[in-house]
Amino acid sequence: MGTTDSTSTDHRSTRAPAGRDRDDEGRARNARPRDGLGRPLPYGEEGVPRQPEGVVRRPEESVCEAQRLLDEGKPFHAHEVFEDAWKSGPEEERELWRGLAQMAVGLTHAARGNVTGGARLLRRGAGAAEEWAAGGELRPHGIDLPSVIAWARELAAEVERGEGVPVDAGARAPRLRGAA
Repeated sequence: MGTTDSTSTDHRSTRAPAGRDRDDEGRARNARPRDGLGRPLPYGEEGVPRQPEGVVRRPEESVCEAQRLLDEGKPFHAHEVFEDAWKSGPEEERELWRGLAQMAVGLTHAARGNVTGGARLLRRGAGAAEEWAAGGELRPHGIDLPSVIAWARELAAEVERGEGVPVDAGARAPRLRGAA
């Protein structure tokens, strides 16, 4: 007692500040830095700027911002844009945005090398978008939904064949509005 093991490590510099990270309304928020695929980094390391949460955008702005992030290889951040659209948009479009968010998270998992999660979320998102499109709208807000759905299903199959090899998120990003 009273002695300190000289091999012990002082973890205070890598732990969260005292208490939980909270926003102005008291909701838990993780201020820990993250990499481009949304993985947490140790406190004190430099991460990529986080996508602000709760931003209300016009649908066309959401599509443009999500495409920019996807092209930069940041599907985790694109999913947050889709999630904002899903939560703030009209009720009749929520399944569309939710499906797009799931596909972006699927790409995130595929880029992390998570075969099961990547393929499952890509297919789940494609199914949600396809179900939404069954109402007759195939190009909501300029999104080429049939192409995005096909992209997600093809990538899911590719991820499963790749045996855990991470995909390049930027190179495999979908073209939301069709071929450039």
